[in-house]
Amino acid sequence: MTRRDAIAQYRLVGEPPEPDLQGLVELAATVCNVPTAVINIIDDRMQHQVAAVGIQAASCSREDSMCAAVIGTPGRVVVPDARIDARFAQNAFVTGEIAHVRFYASSPLVTPAGVAIGTLCVFDDEVGELSDASSRALDLLAHQVIDVLELRRVQRDLLASNAQLESFAVQVSHDLRNPLTALSGFLELAADSPEMVDAPRAAQSLSRAEAAAGRMTAMVTDLLDFARMGGARPHVTEVDVADTVDAVLEDLDGVLVSTGAEVTVEAATPVRADDTLLRVLLQNLIANAVKFTVAAEKVPRITVSVETLPDGWRVSVDDNGDPVEPDLRERVFEPMQRGHGAEVQGIGIGLATCRRIVEAHRGTIGLDASPAGGTRAWFVLPAAA
Repeated sequence: MTRRDAIAQYRLVGEPPEPDLQGLVELAATVCNVPTAVINIIDDRMQHQVAAVGIQAASCSREDSMCAAVIGTPGRVVVPDARIDARFAQNAFVTGEIAHVRFYASSPLVTPAGVAIGTLCVFDDEVGELSDASSRALDLLAHQVIDVLELRRVQRDLLASNAQLESFAVQVSHDLRNPLTALSGFLELAADSPEMVDAPRAAQSLSRAEAAAGRMTAMVTDLLDFARMGGARPHVTEVDVADTVDAVLEDLDGVLVSTGAEVTVEAATPVRADDTLLRVLLQNLIANAVKFTVAAEKVPRITVSVETLPDGWRVSVDDNGDPVEPDLRERVFEPMQRGHGAEVQGIGIGLATCRRIVEAHRGTIGLDASPAGGTRAWFVLPAAA
């Protein structure tokens, strides 16, 4: 990466001074006991003062810059009297053409990629020196400047990424809701058909299908809202976990019947959570428990339980399959990571979604060995969520 490219990614030149950077130059002047401190960004043609104390921030040609003369020098530079230093004796900042600098010290601003993009410098019109403590402080403040710049860059990148994800979520939501709306319409027509009067079992199946389509439509809408919020503020209400599990079991009915799975609910205590997100969370955990127990060649026996804690609730989903290995229990919560072999369907995004939902509630989530012999997936919901 060239210096110009490295500077461009921070979007400093031509922008108003960042308050954080202004605070750092003021601190640099104080700890070095000088009237003037500047953050200089130096490209191939110009020096840009992006924050300054003691002078008005401005730009000048690279040829006039004192810092440009030492930007290629590794580490801190301290010059007690610039008039007798060959690098600066004829510089316009020393001769009086621009200023009358005598004491000068600087520490380079080096990006994580190793590119020096400028300096944090301090100077005075009196001859001076830096103490060891002030010298170390100048270096530390230069590192802090880069940390601030990196934080700003990452923040901008995240905002851009979130905007793209929101756009994607809007499109996916639109693409899903259209066929769901059509499906609900056809199901309603079929349910109202005269033939259904003499086919009670078929009518019951259509009713369940209508309810599932309705829940799916609501879930798509709510998840779109969740994506737009970045998961920061779920709509928390008092939720009956048993009722939520019942809704999940309706949606998973086909899988449960085909595998012979049994799901027991021990959840008499209501919790505070976002109803829709809790349903997505429990559906992922129960579906995982069934899927991986079947992969272990066992008939799934799943238990969902709620334990009241002093400051919240712990919800556990236990299965009788194989326990996830301890060294995988954290990794499987990362997107596209899986704790089982390729014979199990899925792309490894379910647990990452679960973690995001739980963290949106300010809670925690994890995996342990289950007393039932398999895996226990648990999450804690704080009462103050």
